[in-house]
Amino acid sequence: MEPTTTFTQPSLQAALSQELKRELHLTRRLLERVPTEQFGWQPHPKSMKLGTLASHMANLVNFLQLSLQGPETDVTVTPFPPSPTSTDEVLSRFDLNAENLHKALADVDDATFHELWTLRRGEQKMMTVPRATVARTLVLNHLIHHRGQLSVYLRLLDIPVPAIYGASADEGPVR
Repeated sequence: MEPTTTFTQPSLQAALSQELKRELHLTRRLLERVPTEQFGWQPHPKSMKLGTLASHMANLVNFLQLSLQGPETDVTVTPFPPSPTSTDEVLSRFDLNAENLHKALADVDDATFHELWTLRRGEQKMMTVPRATVARTLVLNHLIHHRGQLSVYLRLLDIPVPAIYGASADEGPVR
């Protein structure tokens, strides 16, 4: 008779916290390489400028924390800080948002992730989704998508691209 092994599924909160910790670390490694003097560069007229992309990535981390503050967020009354104008400002914003996110996640139970959250612009409902969708789609997937864009921007600028999920052409795998 084979011994049975009991596997305890981690809570959604614990699993998301671990995944966010890793993804935020990988994202910061890319943001560190964005040169302030190239903030105005864009690979195509329809593309975001480098500084806009980096700033957007630093700010979108805040959406999960916003969703955890109540059942809805109205962007017309939520104060958003001005866009960073340097790499140091992008990193400071990113670090602050990441720290605040980890603090907010520490106090959340799994039931909270299944509750609905609404993003609105005044009377206009932009979306109503479970907070788990905010975590996955608006934060994690969105951040990973833009991280891919940023790695291409860096390559086009001939800036060494850090390893993300495996080695890059410029460095070995992340340990």
